[in-house]
Amino acid sequence: MMYNNSMPKGLLILIFLGLVLPLLVSAIEIIKIENPLGGEDYTFRDFIDKIITFLFNVALAVVPLMVVIAGFYLVTAAGEPARIQTAKNIILYTIVGFVIILLAKGFIALLEQILQTP
Repeated sequence: MMYNNSMPKGLLILIFLGLVLPLLVSAIEIIKIENPLGGEDYTFRDFIDKIITFLFNVALAVVPLMVVIAGFYLVTAAGEPARIQTAKNIILYTIVGFVIILLAKGFIALLEQILQTP
């Protein structure tokens, strides 16, 4: 006959949660999470602007990394056409992606200037 010891584990988890959850609920009043945007009067437009700026900064960090990876593929290709083509594709897609990101950032700035009320 096989012994099933999952019942004691489940019971221990329930007891643990019964003891810990009230402590967590009372700690919620003590814990204060500050607004990551900095102020209290941010609009949805400011929120979107922060997200776009963050993504733009991430892209600025990823582009050189991808060029280095493509260079690694190119240097270690040893004349293998598939690896050379992979390196070329990485560089091409990196440049195309970066141009799209630059155009998107510029398009957003253009829209803001056009829609800005006097």
